[in-house]
Amino acid sequence: ITAMHWQLSASGRSLDVFYGLPKDVFEKLAATHTIANVYTNDDYEPYARERDAEMEETLGKKGIGLKKFKDHVIFEKSEVIKDDGSPYTVFTPYSKKWKSKLADDSFASYPVNKFQQHFLQKESRPIPSLESMGFRAAGLEFPPESYKDEVIRNYQNQRNFPGKPGTTRLGVHLRFGTISVRELARAVMPMSETFLNELIWREFYQMILWHFQQVGKGRAFKPAYENIPWRNNEDEFQKWCEGNTGYPIVDAGMRELNATGFMHNRVRMIVASFLCKHLLIDWRWGEAYFAGKLLDFDLASNNGGWQWAAGSGCDAAPYFRIFNPRLQTEKFDKDLAYIRRWVPEFQEFTYPAPIVDHEFARKRCLEAYASVLKQDSITVV
Repeated sequence: ITAMHWQLSASGRSLDVFYGLPKDVFEKLAATHTIANVYTNDDYEPYARERDAEMEETLGKKGIGLKKFKDHVIFEKSEVIKDDGSPYTVFTPYSKKWKSKLADDSFASYPVNKFQQHFLQKESRPIPSLESMGFRAAGLEFPPESYKDEVIRNYQNQRNFPGKPGTTRLGVHLRFGTISVRELARAVMPMSETFLNELIWREFYQMILWHFQQVGKGRAFKPAYENIPWRNNEDEFQKWCEGNTGYPIVDAGMRELNATGFMHNRVRMIVASFLCKHLLIDWRWGEAYFAGKLLDFDLASNNGGWQWAAGSGCDAAPYFRIFNPRLQTEKFDKDLAYIRRWVPEFQEFTYPAPIVDHEFARKRCLEAYASVLKQDSITVV
């Protein structure tokens, strides 16, 4: 908003920015302005859907229309569904259908310049400060909106190694709309199908959130997983949050998150698996902690990732997996570059011993899940 405000101010135009509940703000605007329609972009989260329904009713009583448009994704809601009209629940067939629907205009940019003339030409007005809304500066560094083509081209081979600069860190910009998903997809498609697949994963989880509203309200995608006997040890959870579990790759991830508001995606999977499977702590605890820390927090993707780790979400495999922190380190941080950066004391006597033995935790997890799901197969990765 601030960037838009200054761009418009430079051309002699301005925004009016209001802070408050949407219903209250538009009640005041309708009393002082003649409004024909309100235009907004679709938001697929539960709160947003309830808010929009309330606004449509409120505005409708005043004879004002609510016009909603797709912008956050390339394909939304039921645009990519099975031939029988039902939503996909497995990524691979969804992605194939997603790609098959691409047309010449799928990635086209919206012609926004011609609408700038409709912005009010008036003296620039101040916008509410973040401090006035109760926010305070966290001192975290936001990644740039730009990326290097070589990162995209090497993405398939570099993306799993947290000690290397192999990702774009554009998630925060996609989340807040400071870059266009259409422009990004158009640019990366010729360079990396793997990177394009990550954008499709993002849309897959948005589609899941739209069709299966329970996942956005704290419930498991697979109902049977609601009965997992979680231990929920608060002391162990605190050690996980602080990065003091005694497992260097786990601790490195949590310390990176706490210090920067970011965590490498491979490490997100490792720390999530550790919380759910090694410690048998409810995935919703981890989901909430990530929500409070991640700069790129997105409800659909965060929920989808946590439920994938817990085994309760969208997963084609009829079994669950446990990430072995040692094996993950050997595969993806063999030279310990990532661990040395975030856990420099990991070889010192001061570094804590593991809070749980891997083999013991693995067996305990199998038994806990099997007691509910009547399964005993497992994948160790």
